[in-house]
Amino acid sequence: MNKKEKAALIANILTQEFPHPEIPLLHKDPYTLLIAVLLSAQCTDARVNLVTPKLFALADTPKKMAALNPEKIEEIIRQCGLFRAKAKAIWKLSQDLIEHHGGQVPKSFEALEALPGVGHKTASVVMAQAFHEPAFPVDTHIHRCAKRWGLSTGTTVVQTERDLKKYFPKSSWIKVHLQIIYFARKYCPARGHDSEKCPICNSL
Repeated sequence: MNKKEKAALIANILTQEFPHPEIPLLHKDPYTLLIAVLLSAQCTDARVNLVTPKLFALADTPKKMAALNPEKIEEIIRQCGLFRAKAKAIWKLSQDLIEHHGGQVPKSFEALEALPGVGHKTASVVMAQAFHEPAFPVDTHIHRCAKRWGLSTGTTVVQTERDLKKYFPKSSWIKVHLQIIYFARKYCPARGHDSEKCPICNSL
């Protein structure tokens, strides 16, 4: 079985298991999604979803967030890893959005990645989920599964992203990205993985 055939088999199993995957982060618009994704670095989605309602009740727009100070943001997001750096980034990017983008989240990878604290993966999630632009954000779950399933030998998420984009149709990238995350959490974890009980590993 070549990698294209593997990807087709994997896509079928993913769709059987998770036909309609929803983005797991609570948000209501591109700005709140951007903040939630930024907070999710080295932090579980569940923990982010505990923090963001409190944060967004206080500030759910760049203008409101910029009116706070980093210390106040720190206080609210303390449960998230790297909370000091994230608080500073959230405050600065909110100012950036007001000064350079009319208070709106920009709709390009380049502009997003130029914002404080926003890397390629965060930009990819926002482009995919907020603006429905084909993107294939790769997190640790996807990186692990791509290697385990023989779809990529990439040592970085950038290489893994490049490989996965070759094997899955562009029209499916956004959906497959979410499906793999849900699948990895349920069947294909980093620790305690049982390949016989994993529908994909057991089929390859």
